[in-house]
Amino acid sequence: MNNQEKNLRKNIGKKIKLARSKAEYTQEELAEKLSLSPRYISQLERGIAFGSATTIINVCKVLHINSDFLFNDLINNKTPILDDITDDKFLENYLKLNEHNKNIISVLTNELIKMQNKKEDEKGA
Repeated sequence: MNNQEKNLRKNIGKKIKLARSKAEYTQEELAEKLSLSPRYISQLERGIAFGSATTIINVCKVLHINSDFLFNDLINNKTPILDDITDDKFLENYLKLNEHNKNIISVLTNELIKMQNKKEDEKGA
């Protein structure tokens, strides 16, 4: 397996882990729902194993995600890969927030960008 294949598997594994976290399932609970072993779920999430088409379809069904979530940025070059967005822990925590708190994060992010741009403009002047 080449590096590109390893990176693709890791990327998909991270997304499965994020979706599992959002669904508030442990690896054991997801494994039970899919009739797989917890060890295999761990290997999927770490990109060590890659499931068959049937396994991926069942993962999507159980986690209530569609295949676009797993594969879109791998096919469409316009979307950055998950590693470029942020770290795993931040995304896991963000997905656990309710809509009100997600809106607060959005407002804070926008304000931080404004402050950053203002500082950069002051330096350039």
